[in-house]
Amino acid sequence: MSNYYLSLGTNLGDKQQNLHNAVKLIEERIGNVVSLSAFYETAPWGFTSEHTFFNAALCVRSSLSPFQVLALTQTIERELGRIHKSINGSYSDRLIDIDILLCDDMVINTPTLQIPHPLMHLRDFVLQPLAEIAPDVVHPVLGKSVKELLL
Repeated sequence: MSNYYLSLGTNLGDKQQNLHNAVKLIEERIGNVVSLSAFYETAPWGFTSEHTFFNAALCVRSSLSPFQVLALTQTIERELGRIHKSINGSYSDRLIDIDILLCDDMVINTPTLQIPHPLMHLRDFVLQPLAEIAPDVVHPVLGKSVKELLL
């Protein structure tokens, strides 16, 4: 069993319900959600929008491989109304976004999956909810805890 730390974000529709729906499907399909942060209202990052985001982080225990978890999170995104992922750093409003941040001390660097998430340490909207549920988890590449990265 591995501990996957996921980031959730939404800035369209019923944002609170979007996050709850994602958590429910993650629990049903990926594994036991052992911790869930509060929902944080944040400004858009990397693009301009009149819609603020709700962001959260969760830890899910799963026996699935990282590639299986990626496939399932992408399926969940599509089922909840996500039409397309960001392309070449071009971000836009979205009903749901689910990113794999960390999985134990794994380091994976492929064209389809990067763990740890390559931008997580630059994003307070990721680090703040993650620090709530996993302050002492260490980034396996940077060698710093989540709470150190947030400072």
